[in-house]
Amino acid sequence: MRDLSELFLWVGIAGAGIALICAIVALIALAMGAAGVAGGASAAWIGGALLSLASGFSGQWVPAIVAAGGLVVALVLGAVARSIVQAFERRPKSEPVVSSAAAPASAPAPVLAAPRIVGVHRDL
Repeated sequence: MRDLSELFLWVGIAGAGIALICAIVALIALAMGAAGVAGGASAAWIGGALLSLASGFSGQWVPAIVAAGGLVVALVLGAVARSIVQAFERRPKSEPVVSSAAAPASAPAPVLAAPRIVGVHRDL
């Protein structure tokens, strides 16, 4: 059994790494308001957290504690970051001021090219 305890430790460390990566993805997704991605990352975090529990067979519980704490911190920071992002989005935007000296009234309006549509065209 002692031979396997070293293997379980490395499996636990790898699981904690996976869990932390998923927690970071959940944090970014929460900050950006992508609830589906945050849910998917949290679901994938469960797999990493379960792998991190394997380190308990070697007597090391640090990877499991780090994995569990990682998601808690990510969810709290994601909620705080989302409120900050929403505050910046609600901020009134200043309108650009057009001075009469820069553009004379008799100047012709600029000609805008029609948007070009690219993609796959099929004959009907």
